[in-house]
Amino acid sequence: MKKNYALITGATAGIGLEIARELARLGHNIILTARREDRLRDISAQLMQEFNIDCNYVSADLAEFSAPEKIFNFCSEKNYLVDILVNNAGYSINKKFHETGEEEEEKFLRVLGISIIALTKKFIPEMLERKNGKIMMVSSLASFAPPASGWGALYGPVKTFVNRFGDAININYRSQGITSTNVCPGFTVTEFHSASGMQDAMDKVPAFMKQDSTSVAIGAVNAMMKGKTVWISGILNKFIALICNVLPASIVIKMSSSLAGGRYE
Repeated sequence: MKKNYALITGATAGIGLEIARELARLGHNIILTARREDRLRDISAQLMQEFNIDCNYVSADLAEFSAPEKIFNFCSEKNYLVDILVNNAGYSINKKFHETGEEEEEKFLRVLGISIIALTKKFIPEMLERKNGKIMMVSSLASFAPPASGWGALYGPVKTFVNRFGDAININYRSQGITSTNVCPGFTVTEFHSASGMQDAMDKVPAFMKQDSTSVAIGAVNAMMKGKTVWISGILNKFIALICNVLPASIVIKMSSSLAGGRYE
């Protein structure tokens, strides 16, 4: 007999790990996926012991073209029904656009964009059959802001694309029981910045602008369960998103330069 599961990408650290913990706390069975198999194995065991749920994992690198197929086949072979899909995996390239090679940028786009499309496309047919499914797109406050100069030229634009893709899922499938939630955190204290070579920039961000990954994950899961289209973490970040939408980009850049840790330097 098939059992229902929540699949979380990029689940070994930061927001992804905390989303997995929150879903497990709510009683959902979990499938973890990320690159580090040792971490996946340890976290899987911890979640099963702490929350008394079923948890399994599949190691996959979403920068590889075959990764979404590998993840989908793993779930199919195990008879796992994925009724919650959390597209969380991501990173940033801390280089100027002209300093990166095409292959590096293509891998980046595959992880943050193309893999999201691929995984959603593979799992949505079964959701449609059951007329039930929750999809989370972990985007960023950067999706509302002007593209950055110091933190990778493609990060903000890709996150904006993710938001529009989530909107498209809602327009096409909400009436059939499937909802997609664009989760847009601001500066969140995780391994993301050190792994992306941006810890120095993150250290410059004022403490009042930073959030912890646990509170962000709890809010994100709650928004997804309620079927919200967009969820922005925190009142301050909601205000920043509003400013980005109503003020000219030149003014937003000037206001942000002193707060965003070198984002527009």
